[in-house]
Amino acid sequence: MKPAKPLRGLYAITDSHLLAGGRLLPYAEAALRGGARLLQYRDKGHGEARRLQEAEALRDCCARHGADLIINDDAELAARLGVGVHLGQDDGSLAAARALLGRRALIGATCHARLELAEAAVAEGASYVAFGRFFDSVTKPGAPAATPALLETARARLGLPLVAIGGVTLDTAPGLIARGVDLVAVIHALFAADSAAEVERRARAFSALFAST
Repeated sequence: MKPAKPLRGLYAITDSHLLAGGRLLPYAEAALRGGARLLQYRDKGHGEARRLQEAEALRDCCARHGADLIINDDAELAARLGVGVHLGQDDGSLAAARALLGRRALIGATCHARLELAEAAVAEGASYVAFGRFFDSVTKPGAPAATPALLETARARLGLPLVAIGGVTLDTAPGLIARGVDLVAVIHALFAADSAAEVERRARAFSALFAST
């Protein structure tokens, strides 16, 4: 699936705990209304039928808003839906995912704070590489810390869009964008909200950071 727009802007990542109780779809759509460029469906729970149903609904929602859906750690589900996938270091081969999904699919790779992992991901066919964590992260508090200097090196040596993840907020995102980040991946600073309207407001604020650069 070829991206309709350049990979630049807000990368919204769902959280099954934050978005429990019927909040997944309305909050995800609010993020998309606010301009999210990518939406990652991240659900580590069981229940294949539920995950398929939710992912299908999110795919359709992304299509309505001109965004791309990414499935976390499940290339087979991504292939079934005709969408992209994001793989961690222990979640299977990028090259195998590329062979399964085809040359146009969006495939992302978690590279922590290591440039050599990003270079390997590029060689295996990744569409973008994600570095982090950059700040204290609720989702992965023990993840290795990346530095803004890493982004500058990656920008100079890699030919792919760069994603920053890990505790990114409206206050910290501008510095990352200034260092060459193409997308900021956000979970809590976007979805830990009391209403869909607040999610949309936050998404618009994140998206505006890219419009001004």
